[in-house]
Amino acid sequence: MYKRFSIIMLAVALSSCGTPQQKTSALEENKEAKSLLEGIWLDDNTEAALLRVKGDTLFYADAATAPVAFKIIGDSLITYGARTNGYKIEKQGEHIFWFHSAVGDVIRLHKADTENDSLAFIHTQEVPVYNEVIKKDSVVTFDNVRYRGYVYINPSKIKVMRPGVSEEGLGVDNVYYDNIIHICVYEGRKSLYAKDITKQMFKDIVPDDFLQWAILSDMDFMGVDSKGYHYQATVCVPDDASCYMVNITAGKDGGLSFELVR
Repeated sequence: MYKRFSIIMLAVALSSCGTPQQKTSALEENKEAKSLLEGIWLDDNTEAALLRVKGDTLFYADAATAPVAFKIIGDSLITYGARTNGYKIEKQGEHIFWFHSAVGDVIRLHKADTENDSLAFIHTQEVPVYNEVIKKDSVVTFDNVRYRGYVYINPSKIKVMRPGVSEEGLGVDNVYYDNIIHICVYEGRKSLYAKDITKQMFKDIVPDDFLQWAILSDMDFMGVDSKGYHYQATVCVPDDASCYMVNITAGKDGGLSFELVR
């Protein structure tokens, strides 16, 4: 009886010790499967170049989509961008790669035979929302004094990655470019106030889960009163109807205050 009990306990111990190893192996990266993806992959139906894999990076043919790091773990392709996405692999070989999209469709790809298709992944220029400085100005009168307020919307190289879904049903990071907006107020030729405004200045009043995907898209000069010079900023998520309006007061002492438009 004692011998039988010992054998049972030993079997339980071995089983318990083996479980973490099985879990670990299931989470290990399959580098052999990953190496099979090196190259350019074409859509089976359209023959259009869809993906290019080089090392640890997956590139998309769409110039507005950022490349992402990836791994193959178990039977899934995992991409690491603004968000982590997983796709179940249906079939993989040296020249074939089928996997499920985010909406459940099976994407069927085959490897390109030549490097000619690499031209689809050469993006010579990344185009910002504005490709030139946008200038706006307006004149207001307060206490019998004329003031001219200026707005200069300056395109920048500050990238904003917004998660989206491609036409093929892949989770992608769409690339947009933020703006830096210069505001200034003049009385005749006399400069009264000048400041560069960025979206990060609104971090205490605009929710972070919105601000991280948004750009500072517009600004308007609203007027002058005893409190200072007033502007209204627009912070929007690109290709979306969601925006926050922020009232900016530039005090005559040089200070700035912000208030959400309710």
